[in-house]
Amino acid sequence: MYQPKDSSQSPRFCGVRTFMRLEAIKTTENVDFVILGVPFDTAASFRTGQRLGPQHIRDFSVLLRPYNPDQDINIFDYASGVDYGDVNVVPGNVHRTYEAIQDELRPILHHNITPIILGGDHSISLGHLRAFAEKYGPVALVLFDAHADTWDHYYGEKYMHGTPFRRAVEEGLIDVEHSIMVGMRGSLYGPEDMNDTRHLGFEVITMQEFRQIGYAETMERVHKRVGDAPLFVSFDIDFVDPAYAPGTGTPEVCGATNYEALECVRKLNGLNIVGFDLVEVLPTYDSGEVTAVMASAVAHEMMSLVALKKKREQQESKVEAGIVKE
Repeated sequence: MYQPKDSSQSPRFCGVRTFMRLEAIKTTENVDFVILGVPFDTAASFRTGQRLGPQHIRDFSVLLRPYNPDQDINIFDYASGVDYGDVNVVPGNVHRTYEAIQDELRPILHHNITPIILGGDHSISLGHLRAFAEKYGPVALVLFDAHADTWDHYYGEKYMHGTPFRRAVEEGLIDVEHSIMVGMRGSLYGPEDMNDTRHLGFEVITMQEFRQIGYAETMERVHKRVGDAPLFVSFDIDFVDPAYAPGTGTPEVCGATNYEALECVRKLNGLNIVGFDLVEVLPTYDSGEVTAVMASAVAHEMMSLVALKKKREQQESKVEAGIVKE
C-alpha cells in the first residue's frame, strides 16, 4: 500500500514536493488512484500561468492529513495512491499534448486506477475524455465551473480552454443524457450562449439557480441525472468565488464559497466515478496561496471519494462471500 509520509515523524518542509507527500513513482501495481499533473496553458484566452498549477497545488498539499472527518474515512485504510508525476506536454501545441495525455492515461485506465488530474488550463479535459472514452465508451460528465466551455471557437481556433466540451460532444466522448453542469455565471454575448449548451444535451444549473435551491437539492439532481453511468468529474477552480480562489485565469464574481464547493464534491459519493480533473489554478494571482489551499482540499475530497468507493466494494464483497450480513 502506498501512502504519504508521516508528518509527525518527518517535517513537511523536508523532501521533494509531491502531492500530500505521496511516493513519487510511476507504477500501476497495488495502486487505486494516481495524482497526475498536466502543466499546459497555451490554450488559455486571457491570463496564462496555469502550467505552474500542478506544482503550486503540490507545494501546499503537504499540509493534508489522511483522515477526512467530514466523510469519516482514513483514505489509506482503503486506498493506495502515488504521485505519478506530470505528462510531458508540448507547449504551444494542444494536439500533440492531447496525444501525450492519452498515452499517459492509457495504462492507468487499463489497470482500473482512478486518475486525479491537476491542470493546466481547461483545454486539457478533451484529452482526458478521449482517453476515458477509449476505456469506457461515452462517459457522463459532471462539470463544476463558472463557464460551460462549449464555445465553438476563439479567434477561429477550435481547440481552446473554452471549447473542450463542445468538441467532446462532437467526438462522441460524452453521454450527454447523463451529464450536468453546475455553477455557470457571469456576462455572456447573448442568451444563445447558454441555450447552445442545453441544445447540446447538457442539463445546466446556473449559479443563480444553485443559490435558489441550495447545494443539497443541486446534488440530488446531479445524482438523478448521472445514475449509474461511468462518470468523469471536472472541477474548474473558478467555480469558487474569486474572494476564496483568486488565482485563476478567468475569475467571475458570485461563485461558490469554499464550504459549498467542498460539499458539492463530497455529495458525489455513491456515483460511479472513474476519474477527476481539477483545472485553471494560476499561482501568479494567488495572493497568500488561498487558491492552493482550496485546490488541495478539493483534490483531498476526490481522494476520499476513491477510498469511499473502495470501502463499499470491500463491504459488498464480504456480503457476497457471506462474511457479513447486509
